[in-house]
Amino acid sequence: MAYIGNIPAESYASFETETFSVSATANYTLSHAVTNENEIRLVINGVVQQPGSGKAYTASGTTLTLSSATVSGDSMYAVYLGRALQTVNPPNASVGSAQIADDLISGKTALGATPADTDELLISDAGTLKRVDYSHLKSANTPAFQGYLSANQSISDNSDTKININTESFDTDSAYNNSTYKFIPQTAGKYLFYANVVTSAGDDNNIAMDVKIYKNGSIAAELNYNAYANSYAATLSSSGSIILEANGSSDYFELYAKSNDYSGTPTALGNSSYPKTYFGAYKLIGV
Repeated sequence: MAYIGNIPAESYASFETETFSVSATANYTLSHAVTNENEIRLVINGVVQQPGSGKAYTASGTTLTLSSATVSGDSMYAVYLGRALQTVNPPNASVGSAQIADDLISGKTALGATPADTDELLISDAGTLKRVDYSHLKSANTPAFQGYLSANQSISDNSDTKININTESFDTDSAYNNSTYKFIPQTAGKYLFYANVVTSAGDDNNIAMDVKIYKNGSIAAELNYNAYANSYAATLSSSGSIILEANGSSDYFELYAKSNDYSGTPTALGNSSYPKTYFGAYKLIGV
């Protein structure tokens, strides 16, 4: 005859037992409360005892009462028939992929926001399932910053001059110092640097300019070499970009310009309302 209803997980069923420290008494205390004596099987000296009033024992709550006292040297234990344990917990490493439903994940609550850094995900590490914090997996083009020159700055003629990028548009990791004008990214990797320097030579009608990125006090790249303008009251805009690597600890980067005019005073042009002469960088992902 077929089984009607859900088949019990008998393969994993077990019952809790309790062994007593026996003395010359008929009264014992159970570790778990029961409704009556029929919820336990009592075994004394290897013999199963008959439950019930006028028989071997009665039980109620945590009180176990024997019809006759035991003596020192007896052995006694009880099996809690109403406390089957591990009926749904298979032994360790006994469940395989074939026993897992395909919709196990889809039926769970969906995360409706970007995971927190401490949220955990499951990954397979060479075939071994491991959990990993989201912070180790997320990718972002940070650290990143952009700053600009808020006012005109005189620069030395025919000499590399650091441009005082003193106003930040943004700075994701507080990696740019707008007092020393240095970008010091504390995450190792390759960074895309970009800059634009606008210069004027006043009444001179000839001006040439180089824009450079310095790394740790030395030239690392020339973004625009020997840009040239020839007109009255010449104003020259020179820009470019370059990828450079940072060690994530001590490396620092600065913006320099070199202006060469034939007369007048070269000036880097700034503006307090918007970026005109500016400098920025951000970390690249996947390189």
